[in-house]
Amino acid sequence: MRLIKVVHKAPIRVARISKRRQQVRLRRSMLALKIALAQEKQETKEMLDIYKRYSFGDAHKSELKVANEQLVDILKGLGLGVFAVLPFAPITIPLIVKLGQWVGVDVLPSSFSLSNKSSKSRK
Repeated sequence: MRLIKVVHKAPIRVARISKRRQQVRLRRSMLALKIALAQEKQETKEMLDIYKRYSFGDAHKSELKVANEQLVDILKGLGLGVFAVLPFAPITIPLIVKLGQWVGVDVLPSSFSLSNKSSKSRK
């Protein structure tokens, strides 16, 4: 029944409110993206530092494991980046993520995944 539009007493006000709501939603999603990308940047810097120390023989096995997990996250992001170049990317990327969840494969990097954020904050 969404096809029937209700005539409001103040349609301009309703339009302004819905526009503002969309702007706030977009701003929140952009801030979440900014935070996730900043986290990926920091983790990548740590990964490069660990690999540098490993080349000199100063890194431990546990640190190397963390660096390898970050390398896998970078490769996941690059894999999704290929689909971002293709046409119909707004359709294909969510489809790939949903299909990955259905099959049981984590397609998104750890900073973009909601389930990993809650488990990392508990540790």
